[in-house]
Amino acid sequence: MAQETPLTDAPDQGKYRERPSRLTGAVVWTRTSTGAPGDARPVLPDGCMDLLWTEGRLLVAGPDTRAYDPGTAGPGVRHVGVRFYPGTAPALLGVPAHELRDQRVELADLWSAAHVRRLAGRVAGARDPLAALEAVAVERAADAGPPDPFLTEVVRSLNAGRTVAATAHALGVNARLLHRRALPAFGYGPKTLARVLRLQRALALAREGRSYADTAAAIGFADQAHLARDVRELTGQTLSVLLGRT
Repeated sequence: MAQETPLTDAPDQGKYRERPSRLTGAVVWTRTSTGAPGDARPVLPDGCMDLLWTEGRLLVAGPDTRAYDPGTAGPGVRHVGVRFYPGTAPALLGVPAHELRDQRVELADLWSAAHVRRLAGRVAGARDPLAALEAVAVERAADAGPPDPFLTEVVRSLNAGRTVAATAHALGVNARLLHRRALPAFGYGPKTLARVLRLQRALALAREGRSYADTAAAIGFADQAHLARDVRELTGQTLSVLLGRT
């Protein structure tokens, strides 16, 4: 068993904390609501899916194509989750990703209700709900088997900035087959996945203090205006608002 890494605070996330999971590529996180307006920032598209527990309920967050507003919970409400590397959750959950696109659904809608009640009780009764939820994911992943190397390579290639055509060619498939493989794995086609991954790379660079023009050039946008349009289309906000520079 891997040694647990302490939770660390994420930048500009208040009560949000995360650490690497014992599952390869996954992250476990926890957030405690303060109840204040604007306490929970919008969840931005990242190509991932999450298994969540909050207030005794187990939920699944599907892949997002736009920012998701989690709303304001009461003070002290704790949310814990396991965030899965793009393309890995569908095999574990037993449901195609595109069926959950832009949705938050009860786990009991996907698995046996009785089984989910037992799991929810197990997490709720644990001294550390986050560790208990992670254990559920680890057990499920063991039954699902290792990640599909084809899907892992799709993410690696697109995240490196390669085009969809170049990615398909490198994997020895045509664009149509790549799209067909992508839908159940990622929730959308490779073109949308590439945009989402590029958004995350751009945000990471901009948070390091790079100018918007430099960020656009480094990530492969045509210009700063192209970056601004893509950010607004995917998040509904400007880059300055997302980075707190207003």
